[in-house]
Amino acid sequence: MPQWAAFVGLLGFLLTVLLGLSKLSQRSLSGDRAAVTAGTASPERLRAAGPADDTYPRFETQRTARRRRHVEDRAGHRLSAGTLLANVALTQGLFGLLLVGGAVLFEIPAAAFGVTADALSTGLPAVGVGVAAGVGFWVGNEFAAAVADGFGIGVDESLRELLAPDSAGGWVVLLAVVLPVIAVVEELLFRAAAIGVTVAGLGAPAWGMVAVSSVAFALGHGAQGRVGIVVTGVLGAALGAVFVLTNSLLAVVVAHYLVNALELTVHEGLGVARPSV
Repeated sequence: MPQWAAFVGLLGFLLTVLLGLSKLSQRSLSGDRAAVTAGTASPERLRAAGPADDTYPRFETQRTARRRRHVEDRAGHRLSAGTLLANVALTQGLFGLLLVGGAVLFEIPAAAFGVTADALSTGLPAVGVGVAAGVGFWVGNEFAAAVADGFGIGVDESLRELLAPDSAGGWVVLLAVVLPVIAVVEELLFRAAAIGVTVAGLGAPAWGMVAVSSVAFALGHGAQGRVGIVVTGVLGAALGAVFVLTNSLLAVVVAHYLVNALELTVHEGLGVARPSV
């Protein structure tokens, strides 16, 4: 007999831990972003502009001084793209294994996760819906980012730059391993479990859970900055809508993967700039 409440409790615990880790990563990457900026000026120039420069005593606040020292300390110690990708894949994979293990332990049926024999759930129609949705959502993301830029609200792209590999082998690992793991695990957590299981087992309102899961999904991507959080929240709501309408984990996994893959390959792999409005 399915133990719905126990599984939802596990889900809540995993989401809490995941959001906590996301917050820690956001703080860490904030330091790395500063190091990236510092790298353009070189650590030597930063040190040269230290106390000997008479502008520092007059204009440098304590907060700025701490940030400058953090930049100088970390300028030469950034994670490589390969290390970062491995960390992301292992962390996401662990959460996925814990969630699947919980589903088996608490006897949650696969149908609650959006895995059924229906063609729109696991067949080619589901793949088609995922491809159409993924491309459409990516175009929407591009438009939203262009509009934000037009209003002078910059989109933080440093995380994307950090994830971009510097070799052909790295791109293979990114596209064939890391991004699929991210898509599967995040859709299991934020759509299949947070929406599908709570609706099937606890009778929660589907569209209410779409809203709740989208907020959690947005907060889990805080490293992308405020605009990125808003855009990610909208994307989460769109993916949630696809899940509710199709009851297909496969469809949202494909869509999620394409959004991430297109974002990285178009801008980092091919070097294409975002459109302007």
